[in-house]
Amino acid sequence: MRWTLLACLFCFAAGVWAGDVGQIKAAAGAVFLERQGERLPATVGMPVQESDTLVTGADGSAGVTFSDNSVLSVGPGSVLAIERYAFDSTTHNGHFDASLKKGTLAVVSGKMVKQSPDAMRVRTPSSIMGVRGTEFVVKVTEPGS
Repeated sequence: MRWTLLACLFCFAAGVWAGDVGQIKAAAGAVFLERQGERLPATVGMPVQESDTLVTGADGSAGVTFSDNSVLSVGPGSVLAIERYAFDSTTHNGHFDASLKKGTLAVVSGKMVKQSPDAMRVRTPSSIMGVRGTEFVVKVTEPGS
């Protein structure tokens, strides 16, 4: 019994140490997480960490729910980097910076933006969006397309 309890506590602590900030809730087609120089196949239930990059193939799409209940959906041919994420579940304060390098992104913001309207920013190659509302969609195309 003690070993089971210790194993459970270790697994919980490992998740906290790893810096999990969200979870893959949907994945279809080719979907990958790039983490610390590795490219991992993204599967439903997989944790997302600060500094991860979500990459979808031509047939891929994915949905991610973050700890503040923000929901991000990326479409085919997308590259989305989670640059900075912190959220205090008690005060709902935090910050969320992401970069959409190409593809499509739909967002429904969560508790963080409701608490601090300037807490979320999404960068594209040509602009920076401060998220002040609750929902938005953005598309980044490659030059010449």
